[in-house]
Amino acid sequence: MKKILAVFLAVSMLLGLTVTALAEDTVALLVWVGDDADQAWINGVIDNFKAANPTTTFDIKVGIQSESTAKATVLTDITAAADVFTFADDQLGELVNAGALQPVSLNVEDVIARNVGGSVAASTVDGTLYAYPATADNGYFMFYNKEYFTEEDVMSMDAMLAKAAAAGKKVSMEMSGGWYMYSSFAGAGLTMRLLPDGVNNECNWNATDTPIKGVDVAQAMLDIAGNSGFVNQGDGEFVTGVKDGTVIAGINGVWNANTASEAWGDNYAATKLPTYTAAGQQVQMASFAGYKLVGVNAYSANVGWAMIFADFMTNEQSQVSRFALRGQGPSNIAAGESPEVQASPAIVALAEQNPYATTQRVGGNYWGPAASFGAIIYGGNADGTDLQTLLDNMVAGITAPVQ
Repeated sequence: MKKILAVFLAVSMLLGLTVTALAEDTVALLVWVGDDADQAWINGVIDNFKAANPTTTFDIKVGIQSESTAKATVLTDITAAADVFTFADDQLGELVNAGALQPVSLNVEDVIARNVGGSVAASTVDGTLYAYPATADNGYFMFYNKEYFTEEDVMSMDAMLAKAAAAGKKVSMEMSGGWYMYSSFAGAGLTMRLLPDGVNNECNWNATDTPIKGVDVAQAMLDIAGNSGFVNQGDGEFVTGVKDGTVIAGINGVWNANTASEAWGDNYAATKLPTYTAAGQQVQMASFAGYKLVGVNAYSANVGWAMIFADFMTNEQSQVSRFALRGQGPSNIAAGESPEVQASPAIVALAEQNPYATTQRVGGNYWGPAASFGAIIYGGNADGTDLQTLLDNMVAGITAPVQ
């Protein structure tokens, strides 16, 4: 306890806080996690945290707030938000700009050393660490059922679709959404990125002077969408399809690894994304890489203890238990090297996909136009609109200046 108290005093002095009656007063914290399935894990973390600090009384309450929408909820009223909350790394910049995050001031060098480099970079703005890395698994790869596919089959989308169609089954991917759709364009060498201003996008997905043109990618997507072995599905539909046996492979993430494992048993497998055919070439599909982070509310009434809890919530022990209970891949290096994690097909698949992945950094104008384009393509371009026109319209929306 003396060590914890000394750390707390150091953090409190660093943050300009007044420390009073530590042993006597109850420390109240509100912690937000991503969904109901995190309850068992976070309750275990809280129990371990209390056990590590036996002379302090805590009142730690848990709330549910999706990592994907945490930023919007926090920025609605920062003072009413949780003391500690998880969020997706692409929200970091706006949270920092709004002054919602307390910069990490506890165990900074240890946090940097104990986590994979990508997660640290995703937690950092202008050289300052603003969050604790929690997972390094917010990306996607290919799940597949070995009853239907060989290891050679899953290297090629063409081969997978042919096998699925022949079996009357489906390969699943959410084509009508910008997150997964990115894989086709980025794999072909076309670019979409956030500009240095942190809000606007640059995109050349409609390029006509590149080795693989935008229309080549669009046509390839049309061909995939029109294959009888393919189905466009979001997460919920993917889970249903895996369970009822209609889906035998799909592009998705570790959050659905347990579902696939339970449904397919010994035939459950995962690997990097396959290649697809564009302009007569085999193109390796790319992906977004993402991380879940834990932030401390700059307006917390107990910001020192909130920082200590956030550090504890993301340490090796907590990340190992998160993997055991939720199947979520650690950002902590030691946790990631444990035999249990290395035995996970999903985590291994993420590592295989990593060379073809880029950290998700996009402005808000990306999602709507990308989703609209994907929906038109999956619908078979029913109106017969010129593909270059569709691409030009999408890119105009993605790059529209944010007012």
